[in-house]
Amino acid sequence: MRDAFAISLWTYYEPVGSEITPTDYADAFMRHHAALRQIDLDAPRFTDRVAAALREVNDHERSPELPASDRELLSDTLSGLSAAIGIDTAGDQLLHGEPHPGNLLNTRRGPLFVDLATCCRGPIEFDLAHAPEEVGQHYAGADKDLIHRCRALNWAMFSAWRWRRDDQMPDRDHWRVEGLNLVRAALDRCGLG
Repeated sequence: MRDAFAISLWTYYEPVGSEITPTDYADAFMRHHAALRQIDLDAPRFTDRVAAALREVNDHERSPELPASDRELLSDTLSGLSAAIGIDTAGDQLLHGEPHPGNLLNTRRGPLFVDLATCCRGPIEFDLAHAPEEVGQHYAGADKDLIHRCRALNWAMFSAWRWRRDDQMPDRDHWRVEGLNLVRAALDRCGLG
């Protein structure tokens, strides 16, 4: 701490251009999750993030352009899946929170996760649901059905953010429609559509 500013120093890893295979992605996850299990950090539970998305969906002033039927879909998905997934806390651990491919840097040392600002607690499947589908097939011990439910929940959160009045994601109109389509497809895959 210096003059009321927190300072952290990071090691620079030069990115390499090769593609990260699903096996390497899963291996990076396993190493990352093992390291996170060693950290004692007071982090919110993933359900807190879901609750924040649900508030956006349920507040007509915050999401005025969200059609009623889509509002109901997102509200039901967020509340229902959060409750179903969040009931069992036995396997919870510290997670990255948003380990999508944009937050995985390929280096000479192998893939490394970056952008840890969204750390939370929950099942590892919540993290795995952010990765391409093939990655979960290579993560030993992962519950494939839980990954699918978490993927539907993640797409519902993504969609909730796109419908916020002040969302500024590039190509937001496209992602509003595409996000809802991805929610429906993920729910169908879980047998919940």
